Amino acid sequence: MTPSITPLLPFDFDAYCAMRRQTVDTALSAHLPPEDESPEILHKAMRYSVLAGGKRLRPLLCLAACEACGAPTNTALLPALAVEILHTYTLIHDDLPCMDDDDLRRGRPTSHKVFGEANALLAGDALLTLTFEWLARSQPQPPRTPADLVRTLAEAAGHRGVIAGQIEDLAAEGAAPSAARVESIHRLKTAALLRASVLLGGLSAGADDDHLAALARYGEAAGLAFQIADDLLNETSTPEKLGKATGSDRERSKMTYVRVFGLEVAQRRAETLTAEACSALAAFPGPVEPLQAFARYAIARKN
Repeated sequence: MTPSITPLLPFDFDAYCAMRRQTVDTALSAHLPPEDESPEILHKAMRYSVLAGGKRLRPLLCLAACEACGAPTNTALLPALAVEILHTYTLIHDDLPCMDDDDLRRGRPTSHKVFGEANALLAGDALLTLTFEWLARSQPQPPRTPADLVRTLAEAAGHRGVIAGQIEDLAAEGAAPSAARVESIHRLKTAALLRASVLLGGLSAGADDDHLAALARYGEAAGLAFQIADDLLNETSTPEKLGKATGSDRERSKMTYVRVFGLEVAQRRAETLTAEACSALAAFPGPVEPLQAFARYAIARKN
């Protein structure tokens, strides 16, 4: 049975996102190496991809989870920045000719089209490395430590997380549709990092184990819903609306929810997951409205 979604109290989600996104963008620009630092082409490439805009969903989730656990958002700012630059590294590498070979990202030419394949690859490597430097410098509230944050994100991003998902995604192109396989790919490639994002916020706030477990359930369900929505948008949107190629999943016979289940079943699955995410948010000391709104946004968005 699909769990019900408790109606939101009046909450201006767009205003909340705009405020938090401005904070994140300003902090990213300040923390990244300047373009004129040697080697200039590396730092230009890093800044080009990180500061290209985007929804900033992962850092906003990190900040919202910290807030829900009763701590001020600045407690989680550096971890929020770290998860965003790690996400950017995955996008740079995903777009390379040896991976998805995409020419457009966030409405602009991809990094390898601007800086060349080798420089794009190295910019991604540099962002991945900088991620863990920033986490090591973070100051979570007791009893949590920077090592807790490093471990959480490393597990989500590594050989049992995002990288494993990318390997499986590439291997599944052209394979027979499989419900179990598409679920595994989406859990690893997308849900793992969204789950880590909210856990980083909770850890930064010094949250107890029960609240961390609830955040993990939320992040897993919301992350799967977000990826299913991506599958739907790739099939039904346009490059102008989406800021990247559409129809490419079908052309490559990629393992997606749409390919396995069809549009209607995929949409219903995303709605069920959204309800599950919201149901995990009971009994937090701080506001949960932003996290509830994020879960709904995951399936309502148009880009």
